[in-house]
Amino acid sequence: MEISDVDIFRYVLVFLWVVYLWETYLSYRQRTIYRNATKVPKELENVLDQETFEKARLYQLDKSNFGFWSNIYSQIESTVILLIGGLPWLWSVAGRLMDRYNYGSEYEITQSIVFTLLATIFSTITSLPWSIYSTFVIEEKHGFNKQTLGFFLKDQVKKLVVMQCIALPITASLIYIIKVGGDYFFIYVWLFTLVVSLLLITIYADYIAPLFDKFTPLPEGDLRSKIEELAASINFPLKKLYVVDGSKRSSHSNAYFYGFYKNKRIVLFDTLLQDYVAPKDDKKDDKTDNDEEQKKNEEEEGKEEESNEEKKKKKQGCNNEEVLAVLSHELGHWKLNHNLKNLVIGQINTFLCFMMFALLMNRKELFTAFGFTTQPTLIGLLIIFQFIFSPYNEVLSFCMTALSRKFEFQADDFAKTLHRANKLKSALIKLNKDNLGFPISDWLYSTWHFSHPPLIERLNALENKSD
Repeated sequence: MEISDVDIFRYVLVFLWVVYLWETYLSYRQRTIYRNATKVPKELENVLDQETFEKARLYQLDKSNFGFWSNIYSQIESTVILLIGGLPWLWSVAGRLMDRYNYGSEYEITQSIVFTLLATIFSTITSLPWSIYSTFVIEEKHGFNKQTLGFFLKDQVKKLVVMQCIALPITASLIYIIKVGGDYFFIYVWLFTLVVSLLLITIYADYIAPLFDKFTPLPEGDLRSKIEELAASINFPLKKLYVVDGSKRSSHSNAYFYGFYKNKRIVLFDTLLQDYVAPKDDKKDDKTDNDEEQKKNEEEEGKEEESNEEKKKKKQGCNNEEVLAVLSHELGHWKLNHNLKNLVIGQINTFLCFMMFALLMNRKELFTAFGFTTQPTLIGLLIIFQFIFSPYNEVLSFCMTALSRKFEFQADDFAKTLHRANKLKSALIKLNKDNLGFPISDWLYSTWHFSHPPLIERLNALENKSD
């Protein structure tokens, strides 16, 4: 049965709005929980005080309300862009810019790069007010933001530049391979994306992340020794152990590991470590040191007065045994090959998607449905992957979320085998408090969205695995 370009366009718009309404309904269910659940659940009465519970409730309610309005804006923006032909217009703008420098339509790859750059600048500008509000109103209000406006804007510019330096060459290479790859180009494209993915995983933490954050080796001491012992006990090939200064942006905490084969690194956020003190910067000159010494005496009295209040506000972090429990969970993901399984699933999905793209890319009606009179490769990728595959992407996302929750339970269980279930429980409770996580969730919202099981579910599971 033939499908017209009008039918395709209607299908895309209808599906986009169905997904939006579904997500809005789920968010409404969760927001209702935030509004009505005002008492600490019985399961947490002995470990979570009412004040922290209320702070978490208000924080999550503010975030949910913000998400409601930002999602409305995003949905209307996307719909308007499609209805007024924003994509073909931007493609033509890229073409006119090319004409100024005597590059015709035969330079499709160059035009695709210009189009991508223009689209990225547009999305960055339109999303910037929302990012500023989220950071400097919501996160600031609830005590998480540590950035100045200048630092934030500098960070955004840096991210934009770095991402384009990565994305534009990849985009150009992708289009070139599709054009010269023949009937089986999808195999070559898949191999290319696989190599790029592995390369980015390899270089990200060593060369890209340090452009934004400072990575410092964890100092010698009890914690470092115990982490090295933990890694050795399960044959985890730990090569480097870093602390990242996440506190310069936010007081949220995290930990992760990366690296291939026998070249693994563990990264701990400074906000995760209860007793961590950042090393002094030896590059300070004498004048700076003297100035600081003078200021120290002047500010000592004021600091002493504020100390009690600061202690109340200070995030707990985790003690050494709890940090080891958190790392036991993370290393469980490695031991149980969760990352490898996710990589394999992702690559199978990528291969199948490119194979389907090969079957659809020459369908003229897909391009005319969105207002194009030509069939640029980049636009074909955009239409098919972002719009035509939308139903499939939604189903896949749900399945991967469910799989992720299963992996989290398995990693918790692995921590039990290392006799760290009790400490993991206390770490999860502390991290929930520190990050103002709300321990109550709507079952449907949780099922659809939570890649990590809710706190109470994890604690109940660990209760049966206590040391």
